[in-house]
Amino acid sequence: MTDETVIAAEGSGLQGMALIKDEVKRLPDAPGVYRMMGEGGEALYVGKAKSLKKRVTHYAQGRFHTQRIAHMVHLTRTMEFTSTRTETEALLLESNLIKRLKPRFNVVLRDDKSFAEILIRRDHAAPQIRKHRGVHSIPGDYFGPFASTWAVNRTVNILQKAFLLRSCSDSVYETRTRPCMLHQIKRCSAPCVDLISGEGYRELVDEAHDFMTGKSRAVMKRLSTDMQAASEEMEFEIAARLRDRIRALSMISMEQGINPETVEEADVFALHAEGGQACVQVFFFRAGQNWGNRAYFPRVDKTDEDGDIVDAFLGQFYEDKPIPRLILLSHAAPNAELLAEAFSLTAGRKVELAVPARGEKKRLVDHALTNAREALGRKLAESSAQSKILAAVCESFGLEGSPERIEVYDNSHIQGTNAVGGMIVAGPDGFMKNQYRKFNIRSQDLVPGDDYGMMREVLRRRFGRLVKEEEAGEVTVRPDLVLIDGGAGQLAVAVEVMADLGVDDIVVVGVAKGPDRDAGLERFFMPGKTPFMLDPKSPGLYYLQRLRDEAHRFAIGSHRTRRTMEMKKNPLDEIEGVGPGRKRALLHAFGSAKGVSRASVDDLIKVEGVSTPLAERIFNYFRKT
Repeated sequence: MTDETVIAAEGSGLQGMALIKDEVKRLPDAPGVYRMMGEGGEALYVGKAKSLKKRVTHYAQGRFHTQRIAHMVHLTRTMEFTSTRTETEALLLESNLIKRLKPRFNVVLRDDKSFAEILIRRDHAAPQIRKHRGVHSIPGDYFGPFASTWAVNRTVNILQKAFLLRSCSDSVYETRTRPCMLHQIKRCSAPCVDLISGEGYRELVDEAHDFMTGKSRAVMKRLSTDMQAASEEMEFEIAARLRDRIRALSMISMEQGINPETVEEADVFALHAEGGQACVQVFFFRAGQNWGNRAYFPRVDKTDEDGDIVDAFLGQFYEDKPIPRLILLSHAAPNAELLAEAFSLTAGRKVELAVPARGEKKRLVDHALTNAREALGRKLAESSAQSKILAAVCESFGLEGSPERIEVYDNSHIQGTNAVGGMIVAGPDGFMKNQYRKFNIRSQDLVPGDDYGMMREVLRRRFGRLVKEEEAGEVTVRPDLVLIDGGAGQLAVAVEVMADLGVDDIVVVGVAKGPDRDAGLERFFMPGKTPFMLDPKSPGLYYLQRLRDEAHRFAIGSHRTRRTMEMKKNPLDEIEGVGPGRKRALLHAFGSAKGVSRASVDDLIKVEGVSTPLAERIFNYFRKT
């Protein structure tokens, strides 16, 4: 997509406007992307240009529209340039870099979680229906996006009732000898035990596909006709099953809310900006149905124009998501034609961007705009309350300023087994779940249940890595406050570890639970201070309790996951030469790993794929001393 030539200004001794003026002399009159970098190598701004030379020249002239741009130029220490063949390619590269680097002076999309989809697999004789996230690596039909996990789970459940498609894994499917509970409650046609023919099951799959691709009325009409015919032929049981399927499909339409008549496939974007913050509300319409909405709060500046925010948001939003044929907007994007060209190139078909002025499409945009306005209002109210809470935390612990990043640590284990340390992160906008980390305790020297030793290992790994990254010149984010679940002992361990690593400029606080673990009676420990308590009515105390509880929840959840994985381990996995296929054959033949362990060499040889040397290896494995 891009030329490999990257021009970087380094070591020239120039900075700010002088640096930019020097770079302009060597820039080509061609499309590309430019990056402004700060003192520590951090990205300040990423921009695209039809002509790199002309675009960057604007910065060299010193005529800035805002003080913010002037400040950005003043902070610039290096610049990097990448040439592209077309402006469209430059737009795609710009969006990719902004999303990855999150430059300080760009509009940046935050909280960009992946969307759930519904997948009907096509790589099996009895296609499976299931929820899916991520790349489309499995052969099949993908339907989405759904705005929430709740919406996709409910839709999958209803589709199971309506079309009786299996949701079990292939391994479960292949080992069934009788129908499972889902068949009993009329949510699966039980193809695993041939209670439906292969042709009949494929017809159900085709009906589900038709329904999800917008042919819902035709599917329901066909089912209604079949129900009437069954009733007339006195096949009342069949008629009742068809009636239940029709009801299930009707539930999807009722649950979806707004279902447009003239829009089959579209995404609707509405922006409301106020007080230096913005909300973009996104609604998804597929197959003529509303598949939910989600509010985004991109990082913006109060000087950013509405159209520019929409422009930047769209480029980053579709960098890794399926693109519909129609995109409806509340504000015109300055680069709408370029975006449409780029999206069409990515999707492999025509994509249209429009700002509707009347009719149903305008009503859809207005509805999304109302939701954006209300969501931003709630966000601003929450931000105001959050600022007061963080100010209270700042005062309680004597911080120099309101904390931007708080890290909370907790451990979880059962008598020292499957020990896991958890780190959660919070900031002005709430919990930063993409920053959470779990630490599987590795040390073999720890006494089971040694909480101090576990905390020592977790903190040494976390801050040891931080120090290494800083020494390597990488951009890192230090916490302003570290909370440790525990009292004086845990605090002493934390202070010791961080002092050894030279990280002695971070405030560390131990949080000890009150008597009988009563909330509101927590004691706080800080180096050189007498343990203290906070006012039980303090909003800061309630916030700290939430942080501690979230760390506890995360640590316990990580521990349970590790314990479950440990319990699921099969001794056959440790035998050389026993892969998934032979493992499945052995389990089918003997019922369980214990059954395999009791088998003789002669019995093992009878299993398909098991040779005499392998049978002896399996036999000896279970009898080693």
